[in-house]
Amino acid sequence: MSQPEHIHLTYNDIHKTIEDASKKIAKEFKPDVFIAIGGGGFFPARVMRTFLKDPSTKRNIPIQAIGLSLYESLPGTTAEQIGNQVVRTQWLGPESGNILLGRRALIIDEVDDSRKTLHYAISELQRDVEREVAKLPEAERDAARTKFAVFVVHNKLKEKLAELPADVPYYAGADVEDLWLDYPWESNDIDEHDRLSALEKAAGKHSFSKH
Repeated sequence: MSQPEHIHLTYNDIHKTIEDASKKIAKEFKPDVFIAIGGGGFFPARVMRTFLKDPSTKRNIPIQAIGLSLYESLPGTTAEQIGNQVVRTQWLGPESGNILLGRRALIIDEVDDSRKTLHYAISELQRDVEREVAKLPEAERDAARTKFAVFVVHNKLKEKLAELPADVPYYAGADVEDLWLDYPWESNDIDEHDRLSALEKAAGKHSFSKH
């Protein structure tokens, strides 16, 4: 069985992709909290915060973190679960729904592959919020519901194994073919990583479709 083609993405590539996407997100969604899905969502969330800082107040948008694992081998997981079942490793705490009430939350990850992880994150966060909304007087519930949106740096053009709610805005920095994406934070040798990226660009292999 042949190995999938690898594409090496540099920090500069990703930084500029996030910068481009941030303009549309700032205009259309205006988040006031980020929820980074660890570990791939940490770097994109931090970069996105730079571009969405309020220029008048200079205030940073807070970054919350959740840990979800689909492909990692974790204590207590079986071989059948790896790649098939999302495992929660870190959450916002027992009061997560209350933390998010009335907020505009942008969920951030590096890549939308099967969409299982994103589906799980939104479903569980919405469930937490609805639990808290139910405690409020009926007249206050609509205003208190959290508005969610999703941002991924790369969306793989492939069949997805889960869907996202139709009322959740979806933003992707770029659409890519179903290739193996090598991110710089995964590399042990960043110089070699960047060298391979330059060779791929010279060969025309980085022609992604930006949104």
